[in-house]
Amino acid sequence: MPIPDAEINLPKVVAELRELYPRYELALVSNDVDTLVAMFWHSPQVLRFGVTENLYGAGELEAFRKARPAANLARTVTRLEIVTFGLDTGSVTVEFERTTPRGVVRGRQSQLWIRLPQGWRIASAHVSLLP
Repeated sequence: MPIPDAEINLPKVVAELRELYPRYELALVSNDVDTLVAMFWHSPQVLRFGVTENLYGAGELEAFRKARPAANLARTVTRLEIVTFGLDTGSVTVEFERTTPRGVVRGRQSQLWIRLPQGWRIASAHVSLLP
C-alpha cells in the first residue's frame, strides 16, 4: 500500500530523527566506536559505502570502525535534510566540509533510518567526496 502524502514528514517523526542525528555526528567526529556501531542495524543486510570502502554486514562495519584512525575526523555539517515516510522510515542527508592539509574537502552523506524493535537504526549509508 502506498504511503499517503499526509504521512510524509510527520512532524513527530522528523523531530525524532532531528534529535537523534547529532548523537551520530558527535560519535563520528569523536570516534565513539561503540555508539557508531550501536546506531547501525546489527544485520548481515546492513551496508555502508564509504569514500574508499564498501562494507556489507554488521561485522564488516564494526571491524572498519575499530581499525579506522581517530585523527582528523572533525567536520562541519553545512546542510542537513530529513525526509520521513510514515512512522518508521526516514532519510537523512548531509553535506559537510572537512579541513585537510590540502585544503577544504567537501562531501556528502546519505543514510536510510529504520525504526526497529530496538529503536531507530541506520540500515544503509553512503559517503562520498566532491571533486
